[in-house]
Amino acid sequence: MKKRVLICDDDLDFLSIYKLALEEVGMKVYTRSHCRQILEILEEVKPDFILMDNWIPDAGGIVTTRVIKSHPDFNKIPVIYISANPNIKILAKEAGADSYLVKPFNINELTEVLNHFSE
Repeated sequence: MKKRVLICDDDLDFLSIYKLALEEVGMKVYTRSHCRQILEILEEVKPDFILMDNWIPDAGGIVTTRVIKSHPDFNKIPVIYISANPNIKILAKEAGADSYLVKPFNINELTEVLNHFSE
């Protein structure tokens, strides 16, 4: 069965590029340009992984990741925090993310992180 990835990022070009790249490596990809109603989105998509942008509208990546990680049905889903912010390591830790990637990153870096959580 294909792994399911939810990408939350307000950069539509980023969403398109990484959706295509992840589909090429056999993943089912869902995208959102906001984080409104994140719990309903997770219930609908049932992702195996989440890529969460730091500056995602409406609540932002830190608050949204905390909501996910505090919910008993979704707190085991790995959240990979993504940002070009030079303080991403600190932000990811503050959010409670499982890992992080500095933008821009290549598909090999991304699949390596996702594979780590597949084992």
